[in-house]
Amino acid sequence: MTVGKIELGRRLFFDPILSSDRSISCASCHEPERAFADPRAVSTGVAGRKGIRNSPTLVNVAYLRELFWDGGALTLENQVLAPLQDHNEMDAELSVVLSRLAEDDAYAKAFEAEFGTEPTVANLTQSIAAYERTIVSGGSRYDDYKSGTATALTATERIGLELFEGKAGCVSCHSGFLLTSAGYANNGLVHAEADSGRARISLDSADAGLFRIPSLRNVAITGPYMHDGRMNSLPDVIEHYDRGGEDARNQDDRIIPLKLSSSERSAIVAFLESLTDRKIHEGIQ
Repeated sequence: MTVGKIELGRRLFFDPILSSDRSISCASCHEPERAFADPRAVSTGVAGRKGIRNSPTLVNVAYLRELFWDGGALTLENQVLAPLQDHNEMDAELSVVLSRLAEDDAYAKAFEAEFGTEPTVANLTQSIAAYERTIVSGGSRYDDYKSGTATALTATERIGLELFEGKAGCVSCHSGFLLTSAGYANNGLVHAEADSGRARISLDSADAGLFRIPSLRNVAITGPYMHDGRMNSLPDVIEHYDRGGEDARNQDDRIIPLKLSSSERSAIVAFLESLTDRKIHEGIQ
């Protein structure tokens, strides 16, 4: 990574030149003010076409081993290609995109300066991936509390944390700095026939309906929730887990009725709201 590659990647990330009709950019589905997530249930691509999944946050994506809800990409460079070419997303022909970039004087000069060559698929994806690796955050009130500042969380938020780590069992899937195990699970949702989740990659029926466990950092501003955006609010999410899910196929054994009181559910929501970071860093700061 170099400053030039990162800056080139940032420009590409926000430029609709990458989509077939020049109408959307990467940032269209990964909005900076929403922690680089999508506020719509499922993403909207060119010509208003709808996808089948919610676009997850890109914050701290550099630290993930596998990408997409189904783990279908192992590197950020590889991840870039999917939305570029997907019919329901940017629907771009790579050869057309490369020609556009080569014909743009500013881009042509930038690629030559950074890579010593014209735009290629490899250096296009490397540039965007370099920028995405700079999208990082930390420094929530929860982090302050964990660092020893007892007053960083309110009394209600501390109760929520105790429930999160105890009775509710959230920590079994959401732990560590990123608040995710980065594994796959069916969290009690009946999945649509059009999207079998991890099984699309593993081709194992035991993985049907399993999706990557997301980070909970900045979760209060990255809704709607679940892989298909079916839940609009954090109270909806907590109520789902409190019920013990939907008795879905391959439902994880940890998803059981929690028997939380109304005040306990509210306390967990309050705690989750404390996970919003004060600043999300991106690009060259």
